[in-house]
Amino acid sequence: MDREAVFEFLGQVPLLQRLPSSSLKKISELVRIKRYDPGEYVVREGEVGEALYIIWEGEAEVSESLNREDGELQLKKYDYFGGTNDSVHQVNVIALSKLTCIVLEHGHRILLEPRSIWNAEGTPNDFSLAEQILQLEPLEVDLFRGITLPDAPLFRQVFGGQLIGQAVAAASKTVDCLKLVHSLHVSFIVAGDNNAPIIYQVHRGRDGRSFATRQVDAKQHGVVIFSLIVSFQKEEVGFEHQESLMPQVPAPETLPSMEELRDRHLTDPRLPISYRNRVAKKRFVPWPIEIRFCDINPPSPLPPRSNYWFRARGKLSDDPALHRCVIAYASDFIFGGVSLDPHRRKGQKTTSLSLDHAMWFHRPARADDWLLYVIEGYNAYGGRGFTYGRMFNRQGELIVSSTQEALIRKWMPRNKDPKPKL
Repeated sequence: MDREAVFEFLGQVPLLQRLPSSSLKKISELVRIKRYDPGEYVVREGEVGEALYIIWEGEAEVSESLNREDGELQLKKYDYFGGTNDSVHQVNVIALSKLTCIVLEHGHRILLEPRSIWNAEGTPNDFSLAEQILQLEPLEVDLFRGITLPDAPLFRQVFGGQLIGQAVAAASKTVDCLKLVHSLHVSFIVAGDNNAPIIYQVHRGRDGRSFATRQVDAKQHGVVIFSLIVSFQKEEVGFEHQESLMPQVPAPETLPSMEELRDRHLTDPRLPISYRNRVAKKRFVPWPIEIRFCDINPPSPLPPRSNYWFRARGKLSDDPALHRCVIAYASDFIFGGVSLDPHRRKGQKTTSLSLDHAMWFHRPARADDWLLYVIEGYNAYGGRGFTYGRMFNRQGELIVSSTQEALIRKWMPRNKDPKPKL
């Protein structure tokens, strides 16, 4: 049996796509292949079920006893049957053609019920905060539920990066795990409610040999608040070149963390005591993404550009899809606000809100290793700012390109309606 072929096939079975890739790997090593001739019984009504059957090739028919009038059901590739452990088969399943089934004994069914969509070992609470934020609850095939964790970064509305990361996670759990996201385009429609769960509905577009396409709608209170179109590609060897060069910046180890910068502000005698007291009173919760700015003494007014190193705090699980979801999550921190920086003035309150966002993943990367984010706020006009970003690894390889348009305005007091609106 070609275990790699089995692994790739299992990744195309909708029932199994929500599993961590490590679970699929284990299942591919444990399953058996069974073949049947036309007319042969695969399972018989009344027998005790001992396995889960997944059709690899051929067709089968579900039929009940002759004294029943219920219709017949035809099964084809990727369909499955077989009850829980020690359950009795309620129907007959008969091969209509030469039939090949992948069979997983019930003793291994625990592999179908991991506590995390990213890691078959442990529970989500064992993992880094970024991984916990991107943990979704599968409700059924193509339907997932996400929440805003109390320890996650909280803004007036659901953080845009959380919507991006969770939506890409939902889409990733409906494709073959050998296919990874290579491009995404999102629209932010309505500000999200931090206190309500988010339902992610995945719509399957195309599933080809090399590419797959998905659309994801995020809903709260019955309203679509966010929409994503994402494309996945199976890794392949191709032409290579890179014109974009990483700028010369200090290494991340030589730069202060955001926590260290905050402590400096608290003790800096050059800053007004009122400002230092205000900073000290604010509850400080470290972000799940560690950020180190390359220019810790920027000029005033700020230029429309920013360079910083970032990585997920802690070690992430090894699923490569997770790392791309974390990078997508991290891509929205600070990003749109860079186009607003030249317009900030002392005493003037401003606000920014993401309108749309796009990303292209050029090369593999780990999100728990340092990546350099180079951001340029190319344009601002009509209350909107446009930014362009590039991410490099420490070897200078271009990992990701991204763009965003954001609403940028002077802050205006809101009425009593707590829900932010455009």
